This record gives sequence, structure tokens and C-alpha cells, in this order.
Amino acid sequence: MKKLLPIIALFAIAFGAQAQELSNFQRGPRPVISPEIQGDSVTFRLKADYATVVKLSGSWMPNPYGGTIDMTRGEGNIWSVKIPLPSPEIYTYNFVVDGVAVNDPQNVLVQRDGTRYLPMLIVPGERTENYGEAKTHGTVSHPWYESKILGYSRRLSVYTPYGYENSPKKKYPVLYLLHGAGGDEEAWISMGRTAQILDNLIEKGLAEPMIVVMPNGNPGQQAARTLNIPEKQIDWRSEEFRDAYVRSLCTEIIPFIEKNFRAVPKPSSRAIAGLSMGGGHTISASNLYPEMFDYICPLSAAGSATPEQVAALKKAGVKLYFLACGNADFLFQRSEEMDKKLTEAGLDHTYFVSEGGHTWANWRLYLNTFAPLLFK
Repeated sequence: MKKLLPIIALFAIAFGAQAQELSNFQRGPRPVISPEIQGDSVTFRLKADYATVVKLSGSWMPNPYGGTIDMTRGEGNIWSVKIPLPSPEIYTYNFVVDGVAVNDPQNVLVQRDGTRYLPMLIVPGERTENYGEAKTHGTVSHPWYESKILGYSRRLSVYTPYGYENSPKKKYPVLYLLHGAGGDEEAWISMGRTAQILDNLIEKGLAEPMIVVMPNGNPGQQAARTLNIPEKQIDWRSEEFRDAYVRSLCTEIIPFIEKNFRAVPKPSSRAIAGLSMGGGHTISASNLYPEMFDYICPLSAAGSATPEQVAALKKAGVKLYFLACGNADFLFQRSEEMDKKLTEAGLDHTYFVSEGGHTWANWRLYLNTFAPLLFK
């Protein structure tokens, strides 16, 4: 019995310490809540004990790249600012503490933009109703394919719709969705909310269940930089690498998907869309392989097509050519010119002009708009 007393004492001390720790956790100061939406306003908060100046910077501001709002120090060194709630959309923000950009430690909603991670503010409303989680969910996987053209294996992001795993005999159409400069194979998932948009549209019966393939459009990268894989320097002046990524997409990625996923291997079940640089890739792919895709959607793109290339698309029987751009986009004039070329060549198409510029707010809107038009 005497030998057991020290052991019991140790258990008592350990349990007491754990109980005290839990007690401290439960009885501590109220957690900082940020951001907090209350009616038509939103409050941002940051606990910064030793700060002298704290500001808020957000993408909804007139100058999203340099504009700030002063925050006020309150009880417990919690800095806060309350502002009118922006219109429904997804915004990013950060704090500036004594001149240093700081993310919101209380916000678990973040998106990755290249090498930056930014907290998100999702303002509910009609515009964003498909950007949240649906009741049923598809699956996002990251397979690798071998590229002989680029000389190494490369990573993809692939969305398969709800029910894909439980319907082994069913085949699906495929949307190839391309990112812009600075992005990678996760850009459309992180910033574009692709999985959420497709989950919601499919659940509501507004879009056909489809596979969405999101490649890495940087031929010098095997995968997103977050995997810390050394990049390859490519000589763009070499004839070997002319349209290398587009050729890899059409002659390597598509066969890989149609072999390893239950994809319908027909032009009528293939769509291609891309934003900015990816919009240029979309136009190039459809120019080089006019009979490969029945659905073509360049978004905020700088690409172009000759009358002969447009004629080839018309001959191939393209079912949807969806051209979109914001009226304040620096590439808007290029989209105007592309619309004119398509019209003059007699190719039936949709020209969707939105407000705003070269932003994810528009690209999410475009995906939400053209996805219901695919594979009908």
C-alpha cells in the first residue's frame, strides 16, 4: 500500500494540473471574434498588446492594394474597427500592424493566391449563395500525369461530382478549367470556389454532373510551389517548347483523364475554359485543336484567332463559345476585338460583359454563369 501512495499522488497531481488547465481554458477571457457580421455591418478585431498603430486593408476598398482604415485600441489591447457591410461577394483582407502586414489569427477561412495566404470575408447574398458549402459534396483529388513534352511528371487537381464513387458504370463530361498567371493547379479550388460552385449547381439541378480538371499552366513547374519542388527553366525561343503546355494539355492530359477517370471521350462531352493567361491557353487550344472541344469559354483573355481559325471552329460545330470580360478590365479592349472577329466570321457566340476588372469576383461569376450552359 505504501508503494502505491507515490503513484496515486502522481496521478492526483497530473489530474489536478489537467483540470486546472481546462479550468483556465474555460474561465479565461472571451475569445476574440473576427470578422463578425452583425446586420449591415462587420467588425474586425485583433489582439496586439505592443502595437502602436493598427490598420485594416481589404479588397473591397477603393484602393485594395494600398488603402487602409485605422483601427482603435480597446480593453485588453484588442484593436477593432466596424465598417458598413460590403455587397455580397468574397473579399480578402489583412491587418497592418506598425507597418507590417499580418493575417487575422481568428479567421480559419483563408485562400492561397500564389505564395500569399489571405483571410476571407464571405458576405452572404444572392451573388454568393453558390460559394458556400452544399449539402452534398464532390471530391477533389490531385493525381500526377507523365508529360513527355515537358519532360517530367506533373500534378493536376480533379473534381469529381457527388455520386461519382457510388456509380461505377456512369461516365461524365469533362470541363478543363485553366488558371491565370501567378496561379497553379489549386488556384481555381482555393480562390475560384470551383468545388462549392459545382456542388451547389449540380445539387440544384442547374448544371450537369461533370468532372473538372484543373492543370498547372506553368510548364516550368511540376506542381504548386507549396510542394517545394525545384522549377525548370524553359527556353521559350526553342521550337521544342512552342505551345508546349497547350500541346501537353490536349495530347497528354486529356488522354490521361479519359483513361483514368470515367470521362466520355467525345468533343460533345469536353469543355475548356480559362481566365487571363488560361483564357489565352483556351483560345490557343481551340485554335490548334478545333475539333476537340464543343464548349469553349475564354475569360478575361488576351488571345486572338484568325478568320481561318474561327472558320475551323464553325465547321467543327462548336456548341457554345462563351466570351466574358469585365468592363473595367485592362484586357477589355482585347475582348471587344475578339467579339468583333467572332461576329464577322459568323460564329454564334455569347459575349458576357460584367462590371469590374481583372478579379476573382468576376471569374467566380463567370464559372457560376457558364457551367449551367455546358453539356446540354
